[in-house]
Amino acid sequence: MRIGELSRRTGVAVHLLRYYEEQGLLHPQRRPSGYREYVEEDVAIVRRIRSLLAAGLSTSTITTVLPCLGDTGDRLVPTCSDLLADLHQERDRIAQAINDLQASMAALNDVIAAAPADVTRRMNEAVLTSTTTTSGPATAGPYSVVKRSCPAE
Repeated sequence: MRIGELSRRTGVAVHLLRYYEEQGLLHPQRRPSGYREYVEEDVAIVRRIRSLLAAGLSTSTITTVLPCLGDTGDRLVPTCSDLLADLHQERDRIAQAINDLQASMAALNDVIAAAPADVTRRMNEAVLTSTTTTSGPATAGPYSVVKRSCPAE
């Protein structure tokens, strides 16, 4: 099958399929005309790639993980003993990133909660005004609205 059919069958854009090939995740044969030729197994491989990307793995990690995964139809199953250690390490990296983001959000929440009532009121008024217009501050994003609501000193 050609790349367009693989794209239709997997729901993955053609440019992403080419990217997966560049990253070493897909290995299509080349026809004499230069067209890529995919086989049925590539449909399953693309679905595995998408599952692993959704799990937060990078394409470079997927390159090492992919050959060690089987597919039972409803889940991916590790088939190499070394893979479990790599997956634990990747899970720990993701957990740390989540912890870091939660700490950042807590710090922002503290700053927001410390805002005086009059600043909060002006910000709410500015946001309400910007969301009821079709041009102006709303098109520039919420941060510009907040910045404009602060008095210059």
